[in-house]
Amino acid sequence: MRVLIVEDEPEMATAIRDGLRLEAIAADVAGDGNAALELLSINSYDIAVLDRDIPGPSGDEVAARIVASGSGMPILMLTAADRLDDKASGFELGADDYLTKPFAMQELILRLRALDRRRAHNRPPVREIAGLRLDPFRREVYRDGKYVALTRKQFAVLEVLVAAEGGVISAEELLARAWDENADPFTNAVRITVSSLRKRLGEPWLIATVPGFGYRIDPGGEDG
Repeated sequence: MRVLIVEDEPEMATAIRDGLRLEAIAADVAGDGNAALELLSINSYDIAVLDRDIPGPSGDEVAARIVASGSGMPILMLTAADRLDDKASGFELGADDYLTKPFAMQELILRLRALDRRRAHNRPPVREIAGLRLDPFRREVYRDGKYVALTRKQFAVLEVLVAAEGGVISAEELLARAWDENADPFTNAVRITVSSLRKRLGEPWLIATVPGFGYRIDPGGEDG
């Protein structure tokens, strides 16, 4: 999951970003409306965490732009205002969820995962392919019924590959979906993570390398 955090309080934005990264949720930060719109124009996000009271185009304006784009991206609004009419106006703008400050990081994470499940309602919550069973809510992976312990980053990469249902995912797309905008595009992080993930899942190898294109889950378990 990749999230855009639109928050003008630097300390809070950093705390949210770091808290999400600990849960293998890639997060980029925009400190004002203009920066948010720029990031939205060049990156693909699963969810926007949007403070209503930000400089530049307001959070409400950014929300309206997201809705008008037709992307279907869920919006979780953050605000210090907890009056019912404030919440009502937020939902009328197109917000999918609402969280008032201060809030617990764990609640934010649970709400984001719930929004992500809703966004992908056409896919089963638990995904299975080639003997793999991946539960994105419990963050658990099983191969042929045996639990496989993964790091947060390995899980994030596997989640993208499993969701592709055997389709090829490029290294660039994995970097965009499982890391964040600060990731070096020339890094070996994807190759190293995929290699370690292969070993964790065991033989026969389930992740095949498609030379010149990327990686995919190989139901045949061929060496990649």
